[in-house]
Amino acid sequence: MRIAPLITMVSIAAIAAGCADRSPPTAASADESRGRLAANIVPQQLPPILAEPLTLRHEFTDDVAVQVRVRPDGRPTRVVNMQDASNIAVIRFTVQPGVRFPWHTHPGLVMVTVTQGELVFVYADDCVQRPYATGTAFVDPGFGNVHYAFNRTGGETVIVATFLGVPATGALTIPVDADEAIALDAKCGVAAVMSHTH
Repeated sequence: MRIAPLITMVSIAAIAAGCADRSPPTAASADESRGRLAANIVPQQLPPILAEPLTLRHEFTDDVAVQVRVRPDGRPTRVVNMQDASNIAVIRFTVQPGVRFPWHTHPGLVMVTVTQGELVFVYADDCVQRPYATGTAFVDPGFGNVHYAFNRTGGETVIVATFLGVPATGALTIPVDADEAIALDAKCGVAAVMSHTH
């Protein structure tokens, strides 16, 4: 930030403060001020899913290859080989109660830690709900693995997702088209009450 604009902004604020009415408030003016303040207070509405980037996309300067073996309960082992991990990005998601991520996949591997609450992860090919509680972690194999996840608790769920092998630009999440999402909802019996997708 340049110093000159900052000094100008501080100077304008000081001049405005110097021009303020310094007389003590009357009872009527104090009541009027409180009324205006109360009228301007609007409760904050939280987004269903808040995504906060903790890092930008960072490129590995070294040659980085990654091999991960993933075997969620009841599924066969899947080996994910990334000859070039390319870029990494880290995002914190806060998921409100009863809210779900829509059906999607990722262009690379995602390592997820659950720091608060619980996240339930569902693969499109088996529809099994796999819960991950606070203090646990899991791997989303990405690369076409279609799934959704949701918060079935009464409180917020917070996860930190580390995306590996992401492109230099473009989306980190690839949603399925609307017709496929409707078909997957029907196949997996996704309840209508879970329609708050983001």
